[in-house]
Amino acid sequence: MKSTTIAPAHPLADGRTSAAPLVQALRGERPSRTPIWFMRQAGRSLPEYRKVRAGTGMLESCLRPELASEITLQPVRRHGVDAAVFFSDIVVPLKLAGVGVDIKSGVGPVMDQPYRTADDVARLVSRGLDDAALEPIREAVALTVAELGSTPLVGFGGAPFTLAAYLVEGRPSRDHLAARTLMHADPATWDALVAWTADLTGAFLRAQVEAGASAVQLFDSWAGSLSLADYTSRVAASSTRALAHIADTGVPGIHFGTGTGHLLPAMRSVLVSAGIADHAVGIDYRTPLDEAADLLPGVPLQGNIDPALLAAPWDVLEAHVRDVVSRGLKAPGHVVNLGHGVPPETDPTVLTRVVELVHSL
Repeated sequence: MKSTTIAPAHPLADGRTSAAPLVQALRGERPSRTPIWFMRQAGRSLPEYRKVRAGTGMLESCLRPELASEITLQPVRRHGVDAAVFFSDIVVPLKLAGVGVDIKSGVGPVMDQPYRTADDVARLVSRGLDDAALEPIREAVALTVAELGSTPLVGFGGAPFTLAAYLVEGRPSRDHLAARTLMHADPATWDALVAWTADLTGAFLRAQVEAGASAVQLFDSWAGSLSLADYTSRVAASSTRALAHIADTGVPGIHFGTGTGHLLPAMRSVLVSAGIADHAVGIDYRTPLDEAADLLPGVPLQGNIDPALLAAPWDVLEAHVRDVVSRGLKAPGHVVNLGHGVPPETDPTVLTRVVELVHSL
């Protein structure tokens, strides 16, 4: 492994996870078994999750290290997946920076106000994220990594556009019209906002990596609402800025968005520009993996089982999983995942069965 800034006791440096199937696949290799994990695997689909989180708010759960660690570990124990994904939320860095945000059941992240004017944004970006505020994140990651052994932990953060869209809209939105308006109506204010959210996410990612995460994933949940021109001119640089915070660590990175089939080469360019040498692009359920491989020659891919099929009859789901794995052979490395997150109503035994199937192929 090349020289990096991670500590000698980091799982990638001391050998615990350096040969893990997930890490090998992200390096463009074909391990002895195809690795698989699920976005939102640590969450509402598990009865043990609902039990341990009863009576505790989402953001409070994320900031209680022992609880966040336990939730992160639950799907690894149950499903035998090839990676844990850190249990947190993309808006946690906003909360740690003092933004009034809550996650409302059935709605999602809701801000104390929409931030839509130059003055609103100026007040926001005057706030910093104190390094000490990230201590619960580091503690939760360290507790988790100590239990995972050779299974890697995937850290994650929200891409600057998605965080900025939440801030401008004030809550989830279908078209992100206010955010896209600000982008064009006041480019200087927009650029200041996404630079600030980039640095929040970058610090959040770095805290996870320094505490032991063996890979990271940048989620751009809402980037699919952008044209390619808007993405490349007003968004890509901030995503590069976020990922650049961990480039010197040598930890692999994954870039994922939904509805982003038209943005895939540009999203890959973000990883390259940020200096993330070992990387993969996450593909949602809309783009077949062999088509994605044509768009991204030589690039490892992650994805892309359709979450809707998790509730289909097993023979339908099995045929689909086999097709996904077959199409993924066109890429140099393939991490099997969903094309979005696990639906809350998913039967956990189905996820376990999918893992066993992928490992058998």
